[in-house]
Amino acid sequence: MRSEEAALLTHDELEARLVRDGRELERQVLQDHFELRALKERRLEEVRDATGVAHNAVEAGHERALTAMVGTVTVSRLAYRAEGQPNLHPADAAANLPADRYSFGLRELAAIESSRGSYEEARDAIERATGVRVPKRQVEQLACRAASDIESFYSSLDRSPAEPDDVLVVSADGKGIAMRPEALRPATAKAARSSAHKMAGRLSKGEKANRCRMAELVVVYDSHPVPRSPEDIFSCEPGHPAEKRQDAPTAKNKWLSASVVEDTSAVLRRAFDEAERRDPEHKRTWVALVDGNNHQIRTIKTEAKARDVAITVVVDIVHVLQYIWGSARCFFEEGDPAAEAWVIDKARAVLAGNSSLVAASIRRKATYLGLDKTKRKKADECANYLLAKRPYLHYQTALAQGWPIATGVIEGACRHLVRDRMCVTGARWGLKGAEAVLKLRAVRSNGDWEPYWSHHKAEERRRVHETQYLNSAISRTA
Repeated sequence: MRSEEAALLTHDELEARLVRDGRELERQVLQDHFELRALKERRLEEVRDATGVAHNAVEAGHERALTAMVGTVTVSRLAYRAEGQPNLHPADAAANLPADRYSFGLRELAAIESSRGSYEEARDAIERATGVRVPKRQVEQLACRAASDIESFYSSLDRSPAEPDDVLVVSADGKGIAMRPEALRPATAKAARSSAHKMAGRLSKGEKANRCRMAELVVVYDSHPVPRSPEDIFSCEPGHPAEKRQDAPTAKNKWLSASVVEDTSAVLRRAFDEAERRDPEHKRTWVALVDGNNHQIRTIKTEAKARDVAITVVVDIVHVLQYIWGSARCFFEEGDPAAEAWVIDKARAVLAGNSSLVAASIRRKATYLGLDKTKRKKADECANYLLAKRPYLHYQTALAQGWPIATGVIEGACRHLVRDRMCVTGARWGLKGAEAVLKLRAVRSNGDWEPYWSHHKAEERRRVHETQYLNSAISRTA
């Protein structure tokens, strides 16, 4: 920095030079450290593999590469050998070196960046941050390996205790992901193969079906009860000003999970496992919030019965509103303020527990106005929906007990977990990569990344090193 050459450089050229030289200095320090370890490594008196075979022959100078965030270094260590058996390297276990060449630092960076953007973007972000270029395929493989211990992590995670009167909420939804042909479910792949295309170079209108695989999402959270009235939900009358309305119940201690490999039953089973970890004695109030999907409802009821859990299924009020608004367009012109007042009136009646009366009144109005079958279609659909979902429109009870009645938490998860990353333009996913990225995004969304990564490194140590030895303690003391 005192040289004439440095004096002629601009600040950005100096900065780039310092970053480059600084990385090389850090790489050399790491290399020197491993060389010092090799010099100090002492031969162990006895090393036996997991089958009990003694590895008595010892050779020095066995080398392997390690690509770290500061560059690639060479690690030299003792190899314990036995005829017909793979070599053992206790020093690898002591340093918890990965099975492949990439360090845990690079793995973590690959996992985080892959869950944020495309693999190409992740590759470029890694190179910008570290100066190390990891090929795109290796980035995907590192992300997949990084997600391998998520299920075991959550099965052993301690939960923060909830308040005794907190409601335990389970919610589920699905979102389609465009997949490569080999990753589609058999029925979807068959339909895709049998569909005729009008043009060779692109899909025409109506030909884009049978390209997706459904990602199933579940969320479990605690919610402190906030009793409300229908007027707290829809209030535009004098005497009930907005500032006096009760706020909606909020979600806390959220746990989110997703899978594009498992079906609805398997993902919901995992959600019930999580709920039982929070309430093993089934003493709390359980509520299932759904969007009206019949298969979801049947699966939830079946799982609850198998576990002897009393759970109340509530259909999302927003989906009900969509049907009511659809019927309103049969009776009012677009933009008519009277339509909003009519919708609010019907919505309040549904919230008060009168969904059957609302369905009947909508049919009567369509008949009174003399609408033909086509013009009254949305009105009939709304009435049919209200009658079909009547067993799950427990809004009068839900509001009185302070339960949430909207699926905003799981809807938001579908948006930020799936759509924002998995549905980018032109993306076509393989099954393994899609599953890994979904799970990694779920862990980050739950705010559990740091404890998960510590758990993953410990599991990698067990898999890669400790399982090789008859006495796994050798990997900790070598």
